[in-house]
Amino acid sequence: MRKQVVAFAASSSRRSINKQLVTYASGLLQNVQVEILDLNDFELPLFSVDREDELGQPPPARAFLQKISDCDGIIISFAEHNGAYSAAYKNLYDWISRIQPKVYQDKPMVLLSTSPGGRGGKSVLELALSQIPRFGGVIKASASLPSFMDNFDAEAAAISDPDCAQQIEAAVKRLFTE
Repeated sequence: MRKQVVAFAASSSRRSINKQLVTYASGLLQNVQVEILDLNDFELPLFSVDREDELGQPPPARAFLQKISDCDGIIISFAEHNGAYSAAYKNLYDWISRIQPKVYQDKPMVLLSTSPGGRGGKSVLELALSQIPRFGGVIKASASLPSFMDNFDAEAAAISDPDCAQQIEAAVKRLFTE
C-alpha cells in the first residue's frame, strides 16, 4: 500500500506562490499518493473561546484534522505575513489545536517557505521550526526558496535555478527517511 501524503500552502491566496511550491515539491515524491489541500476549503470564523463555546468543534476543523490523521506524512509551504504565519493558517491551527493539542500527531513533515524577497520566507520558517515539534510534528527537513519570481518558472511549474531545485528536492526526499 502506498504512503499517503497531505500537502498544503499555509495561505488562503488563490494565487499563492507557496501553493505553487508545495505542489511542485510534493510532485517530486515517488510511489506515494499526494492530496493537495486548500485552506479555503476549511474556512472558519475567527477563533475565540466565546466562539468555541458557541460552535463547539466546527466541521471544517474536524475535517482538516481528519486529513492529518489519515496521512502518513505532511508537506507544508508557509506564506510569510509580517514575519509570521498567515491569518488563515493561524486561525485554522488555533481551532484544530483545541480539538487535538498534538495537531500533527507525530507525522513526519517537510517544511518549506517562499516569498518574492531574498530571504524566501525564512522568518516564518524559523517560527514553524521552533513551534511545530511542540505540537506533534516530526520535522525531517526544511528549505526555503528565495526570490520566487526569479527562481520559479510558473509556466513550467518548476524551479528554474538548479541549486534551489536541488535544495528543495533533497528536503522532500527526507520525508520518509529515518
